[in-house]
Amino acid sequence: MFIVGVGPGSPQYLTCVAIEAIEKSKYIIGYKYTLDTIESIIDRTRQEVYHVTMLNQESVYQDVYNKMKDGEYCTVPFTGDANFSESEVVDRLLEIFGDDTVEIIPGISSIQVASSKSKIPLDKSYVLSFHVSGDIEKKKKELINAIMDKKSVILLPRPWPNDPSKNFMQSDIVKFLKFNGINISTLKVWVFEYLTKSNKETVFRGNASELEGMSFNPLSIMIIDQNERQTYRDFDSPEKKQIPKIVLDSS
Repeated sequence: MFIVGVGPGSPQYLTCVAIEAIEKSKYIIGYKYTLDTIESIIDRTRQEVYHVTMLNQESVYQDVYNKMKDGEYCTVPFTGDANFSESEVVDRLLEIFGDDTVEIIPGISSIQVASSKSKIPLDKSYVLSFHVSGDIEKKKKELINAIMDKKSVILLPRPWPNDPSKNFMQSDIVKFLKFNGINISTLKVWVFEYLTKSNKETVFRGNASELEGMSFNPLSIMIIDQNERQTYRDFDSPEKKQIPKIVLDSS
């Protein structure tokens, strides 16, 4: 079993090792958007392709597991990187197929692409994913604390089409921040939709207050921009430190 990250949406962001795993597999199981990303390298004359949803995924994984014979391979592709925001499904696949027979292949995530496009480095940001089924109250507190600590935040909002009360999308996020005393009128934000999809990608850049009432696609990512640029010239290097003069007593 290969669990493969296939990038944010454009086939150009597929890695060679991901393509290799997909081409090697007899079975391919994925969500529609992810399967669309890799369609150009799927050979449906020799590969069995399964389109899954949140409702049928368990039965499909079990069915393919029971079908597989020794020496056969299966790929489950994930949008972006399988190691980010996909743990609930990945953990279940590890339970079904077993740790020893599963290889996870990382991919380029929307987090990385958004970081690059906004020029906000990951190592100076707080990264959060609300793409979870469970309670998100702890993550909400982490969001507030990160903003109060003057950190930039890169986050995946939570779409919940079947129960809008569980949504935590961009408009919900800024209302939550406002309710908790954050001045959203001066807080800079970015929102990216359909990253790397040349015909669909959109970018919003402005103040958080402008997001109230706005709607974005579930395939979107949000950045709260509190970045302060620093270069190596902002710090004293050992070479720049003045060496104290030693005065010898000649008497």
